[in-house]
Amino acid sequence: MVPSAAQAADRHKLANLQLLAINDFHGNLEAPAGSSGTVKEIDPATGKEVATPAGGIEYLATALRQARIPADDSITVAAGDIVGASPLTSALFHDEPTIEAMDKLGLDVTAVGNHEFDEGAKELLRLQNGGCHPVDGCYEAGRKFKGANFNYLAANVTNEKTGKPILAPYWVTKSQGVKIGFIGATLEGTPNIVTAEGVKGLKFGDEVETINKYAAELKKQGVNSIVALIHEGGFPASSVYNYDCGAAGQGISGPIVDIAKQLDPAIGAIVTGHTHNAYACTIPDPQGVPRSVTSAASFGRLYTEIDLQLDKTTGTIVRPSVKAENHVVRRTLEKAPDMTALIAHYSALAAPIAGRPLGYIPADVNGRGSSALEKPLGDVIADAQLAGLAPADKGGAQIAFMNPGGIRSDLVYKASGTEGDGVVTYGEAFTVQPFTNMMQVKTLTGAQVVQLLQQQVSGLNEAAPKILQNSKGFTYTLDMRKTGADRVVVDSVKLNGAPIDPAASYRVAANEFLAGGGDGFPAFAAGTDKLVGASDLDLFAAYLGANSSAAAPLAVPAQDRITIIGPGTDID
Repeated sequence: MVPSAAQAADRHKLANLQLLAINDFHGNLEAPAGSSGTVKEIDPATGKEVATPAGGIEYLATALRQARIPADDSITVAAGDIVGASPLTSALFHDEPTIEAMDKLGLDVTAVGNHEFDEGAKELLRLQNGGCHPVDGCYEAGRKFKGANFNYLAANVTNEKTGKPILAPYWVTKSQGVKIGFIGATLEGTPNIVTAEGVKGLKFGDEVETINKYAAELKKQGVNSIVALIHEGGFPASSVYNYDCGAAGQGISGPIVDIAKQLDPAIGAIVTGHTHNAYACTIPDPQGVPRSVTSAASFGRLYTEIDLQLDKTTGTIVRPSVKAENHVVRRTLEKAPDMTALIAHYSALAAPIAGRPLGYIPADVNGRGSSALEKPLGDVIADAQLAGLAPADKGGAQIAFMNPGGIRSDLVYKASGTEGDGVVTYGEAFTVQPFTNMMQVKTLTGAQVVQLLQQQVSGLNEAAPKILQNSKGFTYTLDMRKTGADRVVVDSVKLNGAPIDPAASYRVAANEFLAGGGDGFPAFAAGTDKLVGASDLDLFAAYLGANSSAAAPLAVPAQDRITIIGPGTDID
């Protein structure tokens, strides 16, 4: 039986410990632009929901440093995806700037996320241990990358040949004489959402089985205070950052719920990520006792403060004492001078590339920040891919599909630098599509195209649908009142007004990740006659240049390609 805080206080001497947590930072050193850089909250004056500008490493550093001041002891943790899918200021230098920023920030330990594997395990190990990039080398004469001072944890990521974790499974430190262990894991499904090359030679184990295994190992070593850092998450019933999930976690769904219910009760708190949502909930452990489960959205817009007590006699976390709350990283805070200097340094190095103008937009074109199943920017990207790959010598594409998770930002009308309002720079386009995946065109039958649409809402994607963004001329209806594959109204699927013929062949374009079956789309992998084209970013840049000018900015599609029946919001 877990003792109450009052009972424990009577019997033992307690020590206060503060955990400060972030997740899914994705190299967003500069304040994220557009709706991707806001947090939804309730205005106390009006009672209405408002979008508050938030995030940016200059403000996050100040917020965390101020939060640490009153703490008896404080440890800063993260739940993965600190790097990967990053804006150009970080990505151009293989995310070394973000590692440097996290060291300055005082990050102590993080789990690996799926995006830590975007460039493969060897690159992840380089970020941890240091050294110049094997291809691009060192970026400045006489300066060698030192690697991360914080600890990357990968309990459930093992080498296929040796069976051993590629990084430490846990990290143990002391707080006021009490040993506290942190176990880090990423989602078991990482191979489904990362390129095959990125996870080559690796095995991703079950989260619950692995974490419980190492919790038992820690307890044998006399470490009885344990925190789990898991790059997997949930979906709260409200997008307001401080929504109350309820005492038993009824207001949250998703994979983390089942995981949390099965983790060893010795684990005093669970810090999560991956879904980019904000929550500070309690979910019952296997004994039915409520336990804190948190996530701080993404991009450094929030941080989670977890206050708890350690029993100095038993060495355990006093579970009823755990209090967790998310805080907005408001841009009214003073900027941290060391972070301002870091951004200025790398921005100057990146400027010749980042500032190059590509095209013009008439207003914000929402992508990542859009909650619609069909996103304005998704339509633009799919059209760019079709335009670039439709010529016979480029693949003869008739349809293009874009995975929604690959759209990392919005195109924002307001100037980010000196380029002027409405100008899209290379840096801004890169922030939208930072993976620079090579494009592929494959032949699929009409039946396989329909299977592809059904896989958006069934199989691996049934619980969390991934609605592909499709090019102009391809239309269909989704009936969200139904379940699974039945949500796709088969006889509504048309290309240029003509019904898709199940027996006919169609040339379909997608980035290499999606075309390889990633994100739970095996129908893509079954395609034949593959032709490899230019990168998705190159096609996007070329399309902006060919279809916009200062006098005639880009014509944004009307979001009329997918007809939605019933409720539906994208939850990728």
